This record gives sequence, structure tokens and C-alpha cells, in this order.
Amino acid sequence: MTREQRIVATFVELADTMVDDFDVVEFLHHLAERCVQLLDCAEAGLLLSDAGGALRVMASSSERADTLELLQSQSEEGPCFECFHRGQAIISDDLTADADRWPQFARAAVHAGFRSVQAVPMRVRGTTVGALNLFRTHPGRLDASDMPLAQGLADIAAISLLQERTLRETRAVVEQLEMALTSRVVIEQAKGIIAERARIRIDVAFARLRTYARAHNLRLSDVARELIDGRLDTSALEELTRAGGRA
Repeated sequence: MTREQRIVATFVELADTMVDDFDVVEFLHHLAERCVQLLDCAEAGLLLSDAGGALRVMASSSERADTLELLQSQSEEGPCFECFHRGQAIISDDLTADADRWPQFARAAVHAGFRSVQAVPMRVRGTTVGALNLFRTHPGRLDASDMPLAQGLADIAAISLLQERTLRETRAVVEQLEMALTSRVVIEQAKGIIAERARIRIDVAFARLRTYARAHNLRLSDVARELIDGRLDTSALEELTRAGGRA
């Protein structure tokens, strides 16, 4: 398989993974591993901004990269940190020359065997939400022709986060709809019980149920469910099922 074919296959694979119930953390770890396979880098890692704006380690291709990402998030220095706050790619051709720029990170990275690094922004709808770090064991930078690919991988990482949130929100909406439908069924059953016991019309039974719920500051569905389950107290039951009359 040629490199171009591997690139296409990778994007198809990543896109296919973003389906219902996909594990976003595992997805991002997988993406970091693919970065190493497709780009001229030894390790890759991703940092993501939390709700407070602080960067947190999200995924990496190895424990070695994970340690450096953690260092960046804790010390608030390094290419990934700068990339996130500037919203643009940050490049260090030679980490030994950038010792003054990032004292803690540069020293730790060189000690771990890295000589250069590039950070690419992860964006969602124009907002930078994190950064992708690409570590290299020799000085220099990625070939210019590889930068669109690096940015594309960072973009799909960001898209995965948006997709995961969308799926969660969709599941929440579906659950709310199911709850509403279930509540409606319960209320219909309660209306039938009241109508039968009180010998009143269904619409009058419903009005009576609503009036009781409002008067006692209770949810209509909760009152209906307690009535069906036999958990409604005697006085409430008598009030709802008294023979004849209006609501």
C-alpha cells in the first residue's frame, strides 16, 4: 500500500469509528498512533482544554509522550501550550536552542530523546480547543507538504470531540422523549382508572388529575404513577375518585 493509500485508509477508518457509542479517548489514542505512522515523527500527543481553559492530557502514542504532555499542562509552557493560546502552529527546529524559551519542557524533552517538536492547533468552529504535538528524535521540521496532513489529523481529532458531544446530546434528547412518552402512557392509564371508579368522563378525569397535581405542587406523571402503583394515600385517592361531579 502506498503512503497516499494509507492516508486515505486512515481517514476512512477514523471516520467509520465515529459512530454511536464510540469511545472518544480510545479514538484519540488511535489517532495519535496513526500520526506516528503517517508523519515524520517519533511520538504524538494531544492536549485538550477543560471548561476552565486549562490544558489536560487527552491521548498520546506512548508513555514517553504522555509524560511530556503532562509536563506541559502542569508547567504551562511548551509548544502545545503556546499553540493553544496563539491558535497557530508552533515549531521548534532544535529543542536545545529553545532551552531559554521553555526551560522545563525543553530539558525534559531532550532528556527523553527528542530534538524537535511541532504543535498543531485543534479547532472546533473557529475556536482552538487543544493542540496536537508531534515529537521528532532529530532536529528540523516536518516537510511543508506534510503540514496539511498534520492539520487534517488535528481537525479530525477536534471533530471527534464535537461528534461525541452531539451523540451524548442526541441520546439525552431521545431519553427525554422516551420518558415523555412513558409518562403519557401512565397518565392515560390513570385517567382511565379515575374515570371508571368515579364514573365520570375521561376529560373530566384528566381535569381532576391535573387540578390535584397543581394544588399539591406535584408532577402530573408522578401522581398518575402513584395512583397506578397503589402508592397514593387514602385522602388523595378519595379526592380523585369520588363519584360523579366535576373536576
